Amino acid sequence: MQVKNTSLVTAVALALGTMGSVSTAMAQERAFQLPRIDVVGQTEAERARIPAAVNVLTQEDVDRIQPRSTEDLLRRVPGVYIKGEEESAVVTNFGVRGIPAGDFKTLVLEDGVPVQPGIFIGNSRYYNPRVQRMEGVEVLKGASSLRYGPNNIGGVINFQTRMPEDGVSVRGKVGSWNTQEVVAELGGSSPSGDSRFGIIATRAESDGWMDKGYTMTDVMVRAGTAIGEDQYISAKFVYYDNEANISYRGLFEDAYKAGKTFNPAPDDYYLTSRTSFDVNHEWQINRDAELRTLVYWSEMDRGYWRQNVDGTKQVDGVTVWDYGPDNRNAFRGAVREFERIGVDSRLTLNHETFGINNEAEFGIRYMEEEMLDIDAGNTPFALRYDTTHQAGDLRQDRTLSASNIGLFAQNRFDVTSDLSITAGLRTERYKVEREDRRNADNDGSFSDSHFLPGIGATYRLNPSAQLFGGIHRAMAPPQVANALDPDLVSDPEKSTNIEIGVRGATGSMRYEVAAFNMDFSNYVEPGISAIADPKEGDARIRGVEGAVGYDFGNGFMLDGNLTWIPTAEFRSGIPEKDVDAGNRLSYSPEWMGNLTLAYHTGPLEAALLVNYTGEVYGEARNRKEIDPENHRDGLLSSYYTVDLTGQYAVNQQFSVFGAVKNLTDERYISGLRQGIYVGPERSFELGAKYRF
Repeated sequence: MQVKNTSLVTAVALALGTMGSVSTAMAQERAFQLPRIDVVGQTEAERARIPAAVNVLTQEDVDRIQPRSTEDLLRRVPGVYIKGEEESAVVTNFGVRGIPAGDFKTLVLEDGVPVQPGIFIGNSRYYNPRVQRMEGVEVLKGASSLRYGPNNIGGVINFQTRMPEDGVSVRGKVGSWNTQEVVAELGGSSPSGDSRFGIIATRAESDGWMDKGYTMTDVMVRAGTAIGEDQYISAKFVYYDNEANISYRGLFEDAYKAGKTFNPAPDDYYLTSRTSFDVNHEWQINRDAELRTLVYWSEMDRGYWRQNVDGTKQVDGVTVWDYGPDNRNAFRGAVREFERIGVDSRLTLNHETFGINNEAEFGIRYMEEEMLDIDAGNTPFALRYDTTHQAGDLRQDRTLSASNIGLFAQNRFDVTSDLSITAGLRTERYKVEREDRRNADNDGSFSDSHFLPGIGATYRLNPSAQLFGGIHRAMAPPQVANALDPDLVSDPEKSTNIEIGVRGATGSMRYEVAAFNMDFSNYVEPGISAIADPKEGDARIRGVEGAVGYDFGNGFMLDGNLTWIPTAEFRSGIPEKDVDAGNRLSYSPEWMGNLTLAYHTGPLEAALLVNYTGEVYGEARNRKEIDPENHRDGLLSSYYTVDLTGQYAVNQQFSVFGAVKNLTDERYISGLRQGIYVGPERSFELGAKYRF
């Protein structure tokens, strides 16, 4: 993240000043920018008002990182751990502040819209927004994440898509593994600047690391206009399609140690498509009142095609999966179709109750989501687009659905020019249903409601230091299948989160340090396949994260962050006989860190980016040796990667860029599932951009 020279005292002064001036500035800015939902804000003043740790990556950061996926961006955020499965990150696999990667306890948004396929019906990891249309990402933690929910235990991640720019540009890239990518952008605006339109279209294909190839198309269309002097409206349409040659299966340990790089499941495919449409409306009612309304809809198809396996065999001295001659046209097809519709409206009011400045926010959200879940075996691979599975053996045919209404209210009291206190309350009420067309005895419904309070504060110690902190109750709802089965987990996961920190800026340096504690009264560890029931219990996560940036003033900038999580463990719920070395939560490293050294002079920019990831366990029983039977458990060693990136502006229209990823060619295990996932080897990328 780029070092900002703006002093924190200026930001805090703006944040604690009269809301009239802030509202006027916001109104002036919106004449040039289409409305969208930002969870942190676009100015230092807005960020200084948040009583919690915040992290923001901007367009400059995106250009410097040259990411292949949104996970490459999140990897640079303090406290975020990535459990990589493939370099393009077709599915998402991250954890925040010690929460295991791949879990469903952090809310993911795109321009304020939920993008995880199912929040109440499961399968949150099946879709990962494409990085080619992103200009940044906001990460909101602590008590302020109460404004959004549910699934906000780890906080809120909001990907920000690119705004239209006048003109036409084409960006192309080639790289290792026969990677080819083209991104075309077209934008225009009215003579007054009050209306804008833009398209970003991406076509990418690659043979992929370990021959895990993909063919991807992504198109985003955005348009909007001002309505008079105080209202703004915008609409966004996104279409995405991807055919990826990936699988649950990985390498066996002997093949990994032998340095093999073949695809362990060459005929398995993960097919996804998604269409979404959302509308944003903003109304600046007066200098003290603003209403924002967001309406969204999406549908997604996911087909996972896995070839039947007979066991294992030896080939060239290593163990491989044995698919057998009889399984060439015997695939298991797990097809899931998702649909979601929702509306989110928020009213912000400035008032002077108790003779002090106040800002109140009231929000309401209604959302419905549904999943068609079909699973069949012995299906010919050629019929993978047939969702009826008439040619296969139907194993599962059901519909899972949920409706949810969430209410939120908070008030920020500016007690003094230095001290602000924010109190909030969120309520979540939901109903989930299951219709099983193969067994009506499995039909059922379940409803519940919860109240989630929180309070936070900011205090300016001096012009270069601001204290912040808070405590709040967060939750992750139970998934439909569990909520309707008394033998499984039926209660939501709840956590009491406490955070305290300090941030500031002085001269050319900025910094932020935060300590956090999460106490779970009901925690469900994902993927504890080898541990007997119950799979839920109490858990605690404690840690510290810090970030610092320094601008040397001669073109060099240094940016780094470090996260230490000494405690991430079950306190109850795992039988002692199933614990080998301890009970640390799976995929929860004790240490993580990033360091970026950047240089900028004239048209040239270059950066050296280092990422360190500490050791993790595959499951909470903390087995040290990789389980030879299921390969889902074991201790994964720490590793580091180094990336070198650069870009050069030949002129105002033409620029070139390139990167070397994993410069030292570090070989490491990025995760376990049905085998070992291997981190990508050293690779190269080279590209150019031309603006007409």
